[in-house]
Amino acid sequence: MEINGSGFMGGNSPQNPDFSDGDRPSVPSCEFLLGRIGEVVLTLTSDELSWKLVDSLNKEEDKLSCLGFKLVSNTDTEVNIADVYAVKFIGWGLVHESALASLERSLLDCSSEMYRFTLHVVHKSKTQPSLWTPSVYTFGHKNLDICMSWVNQINSRMYVEAKRPKSLLVFIHPRSGKGHGCRIWETVAPLFSQAKVKTKVIVTERAGHAKDMMSSITNRELSLYDGVVAVGGDGFFNEILNGLLLSRHKAPYPPAPTDIMHPSETECNVSTCNANRTIVEHCDHNEDGFPLLSGSDHVGLESPNCEKDPESPFPNEMFRFGIIPAGSTDAIVICTTGARDPVTSALHIILGKRVHLDIDQVVRWKKTNSTNEEPYVHYAASFAGYGFYGDVITESEKYRWMGPKRYDYAGTKVFLQHRSYEAEVNYLEVEHKEASLIPEADPEVHNRRFWCLPKKPDRVTCRANCAICNSKFNHTIVGSSSLAQNLKGLKWSRSKGRFLSVGAAVISCRNEKAPDGLVADAHLSDGFLHLILIKDCPHPFYLWHLIQLTQKGGDPLGFKFVEHHKTTAFTFTSFGKEGVWNVDGELFLAQQLSAQVFRGLVSLFATGPQE
Repeated sequence: MEINGSGFMGGNSPQNPDFSDGDRPSVPSCEFLLGRIGEVVLTLTSDELSWKLVDSLNKEEDKLSCLGFKLVSNTDTEVNIADVYAVKFIGWGLVHESALASLERSLLDCSSEMYRFTLHVVHKSKTQPSLWTPSVYTFGHKNLDICMSWVNQINSRMYVEAKRPKSLLVFIHPRSGKGHGCRIWETVAPLFSQAKVKTKVIVTERAGHAKDMMSSITNRELSLYDGVVAVGGDGFFNEILNGLLLSRHKAPYPPAPTDIMHPSETECNVSTCNANRTIVEHCDHNEDGFPLLSGSDHVGLESPNCEKDPESPFPNEMFRFGIIPAGSTDAIVICTTGARDPVTSALHIILGKRVHLDIDQVVRWKKTNSTNEEPYVHYAASFAGYGFYGDVITESEKYRWMGPKRYDYAGTKVFLQHRSYEAEVNYLEVEHKEASLIPEADPEVHNRRFWCLPKKPDRVTCRANCAICNSKFNHTIVGSSSLAQNLKGLKWSRSKGRFLSVGAAVISCRNEKAPDGLVADAHLSDGFLHLILIKDCPHPFYLWHLIQLTQKGGDPLGFKFVEHHKTTAFTFTSFGKEGVWNVDGELFLAQQLSAQVFRGLVSLFATGPQE
């Protein structure tokens, strides 16, 4: 094998790759030495990088037949530019060769010292598409100009379409999960360095530290970053989310429980012992109301300090949230990336992936019946639960020293107590155009007896490029914080009685112990809450519900004592002294509560599950 004038192998290798041909751009192609593989022809198009092995030994078969094996593989490789997260020139040095290439070199006397660059690519597992790992390829060439030209071309094409972050604000919860927040960040930090993403890292020192910093940072300072990353669990992300939204998102309150006026109990024939439904249609009080729910194209974050900071409005188009899992359950990460893996999440962030996420605005009207305080607003990205869920989070606080295992212990203890609570829930009935995309519920699900096995339902689950989340249907609802205002044509249903739990899921809430989540067909950005009401029932039946929750393909909602309502807003009133809610893994005290969902209010560095 000869070294030609270009300083590389092969007599026909060009001095420089052709990146243009008159007015028509040509496809650049050039021979390189690929580490541990051998000679390849590297080809670059607008959205793809590919290479093929140079079959230079085909004519030497007679010469090498005595060795008993073929030296050149027929394997070709294609890499999408969107999956390249870094390319770096690393100077002159040795390109390591495979065993076969080393044997060829000994026979043909080929040098392997040259100018090199590394290509860093995301590799997606064929068996687990949601699990991403980094791969590195080293290319070498004798000509410095050619090597640098390819580095520059690949770098420029990486940023043509993808809106990749250049600067990020990173918060680390050092005690999340098993207390490995800092160690997990140290694992993924080199990936950000390789991709030339600047990171300002803040390790929190107390509860509420990240929330306080997010609420106090000015829009001008925040505009210096393309996003904020939470290294922690769902509760820590919730803290950061609230720090940003509470100071910037302006929206009217959802209706309070006292705003929902039903006819008298005798007229409606509603029993306080059993959870029965009543539908009431409100009269028209005001036709020009505030939007209770809007499409993602119309919902935004508004800063109360915009007059003080007019040059830096927030949010800008690029701003997204990122989560690197280090918590106890990490349901939001699993639902948005499909994998509870810090490296996978880091690669989603680096590549600038984007998925919209619904956000639930929760308003506490009274902490207890004896207090009279101003409404308190909180935001949730995954789940808000009362009864069993509130009891578990309360009990688990006593055993923080146990780490994530405290939830198993607390859950078992609360389950054995089997407590129910008297409450009233009102929820908004919504007619939505996308209903045709969702299979109708099996009527047997609602008519079966307690002891019948749930029938596995047909589900339209949320995945990457979800048609439901990307749809542009318009189901705008009007409402107001004032008494019975702007409720023209809206129907409210009531469920009243004793409940083991009341839950509102924004997403499916998948986790390692609930592989399909609480609501398997919940979507990331369809503008709906899933209201789950578990009525008081015998202990074994509730256990059956929980077992179904832990099984792949199970149907935890397919029981007679379970009510499942798809809605955009609901109100809650507890008739007892207890009022503890679990909001994204955090304690939230509320005797009277109302909630509404905002479609696609925030964006995450994610794609949605790949499988």
